[in-house]
Amino acid sequence: MASINSNFLKLKAGYLFPEIARRVKAFSDANPDKSAKIIRCGIGDVTEPLPAAVRAAMHEAIDEMGVRETFKGYGPEQGYEFLRQAIVDNQFANLGISADEVF
Repeated sequence: MASINSNFLKLKAGYLFPEIARRVKAFSDANPDKSAKIIRCGIGDVTEPLPAAVRAAMHEAIDEMGVRETFKGYGPEQGYEFLRQAIVDNQFANLGISADEVF
């Protein structure tokens, strides 16, 4: 019979996606009227086909990854500033939300 390495038992919980799932469930249970509006950007499959604008942006991003001058590796932990600003400009412009509040 196989035994568990005792060091495995010392690992602390903290894997990101189960924690996100736990928090989303808690929020959804407490706010059933708002749970349908949650935009799930975590691990898993998408639920709808990607729109043409998303596909075009992905193609453009792939092309950028093929050129040294525009290549991007892993981004900052809070996301790229240009992307966070674009999210604010396109989604939250009238709400007084700033890019440093988007992560």
